[in-house]
Amino acid sequence: MNIDKKALRLYAVTDRTWLDGRTLYDDVEKALKGGVTLLQLREKNMSTDNFINSAKEIKSLCEKYNVPLIINDNVDVAKAVNADGVHIGQNDMPAHEARKILGKNKIIGVTAKTVEQAQKAEKDGADYLGSGAIFGTTTKGDAKKMDMQTLKSITSSVNIPVVAIGGIDGDNVLQLKGTGIVGAAVVSGIFAQDDIETATKDLYNKIGEMI
Repeated sequence: MNIDKKALRLYAVTDRTWLDGRTLYDDVEKALKGGVTLLQLREKNMSTDNFINSAKEIKSLCEKYNVPLIINDNVDVAKAVNADGVHIGQNDMPAHEARKILGKNKIIGVTAKTVEQAQKAEKDGADYLGSGAIFGTTTKGDAKKMDMQTLKSITSSVNIPVVAIGGIDGDNVLQLKGTGIVGAAVVSGIFAQDDIETATKDLYNKIGEMI
């Protein structure tokens, strides 16, 4: 187990959709100032070289705020920049393969939408699970909405911590109370907000109330 549950409280996932002339670096810094406890760098449309450059820049920022950096999907990028870990989907390599490449001290997160996927990920050595999309999502076209009962079944079927993801923001996060999650992974609820730092602080406090 390579991750402290407290680090999963407010898990920000980057998205360049809403930059509108600002830099990702600046928006991530606002989120870190607001209280993000873990940051996932997600770059869906970038070459590996550019992804590595972006990751190096964001990693220096995460180190400044003492927040772990997770790379989305790309184990090679995670290894190249010595990130704190990687998050892999169901269509990526299994957790035990990622572990072989990254070593035993790195954080490996896995997306799990069913109890079977959750139990397999745990068996494969995942450190935490991301489950959703709990309120639907605008950032992934193919994401199906997950009901609260499925989320509860997942959290109670494994011994590793679970975060919810999908359309979570300050208005709905308290609805997740009692599901057994240790935190929330948030995309637009942070990065689409006019005042990122304030929105992040609000989420941090509400998640504290929820868990």
